[in-house]
Amino acid sequence: MQVIPTQAIPNQGIQCTLAGQQVAISIFQTDYGLYMDLISNGAPIVYGVLCHDVDRIVRDAYLGFTGDLAWYDSTGNGEDPVFTGVGSRFLLLYLEASDL
Repeated sequence: MQVIPTQAIPNQGIQCTLAGQQVAISIFQTDYGLYMDLISNGAPIVYGVLCHDVDRIVRDAYLGFTGDLAWYDSTGNGEDPVFTGVGSRFLLLYLEASDL
């Protein structure tokens, strides 16, 4: 498991390598919550996923992504992430296949 660096801004894009996969993550805040898009090796994996505390983002291996992503409320309150706490209170975790 590793923490993916994020910032407390309402809209951001992150590019990184996870388990050999070239990954592009878009995170965006709306009036209805924090959402994510995930692209791996140029192929769309998921779009417009509502982010919840400790709820996996990808969930299904057939989508072709090795591992998964999840948000974690580091205060232990179990609240869903909002952009103002992203990167400090709300951490984006990459869960390796062995973590699942």
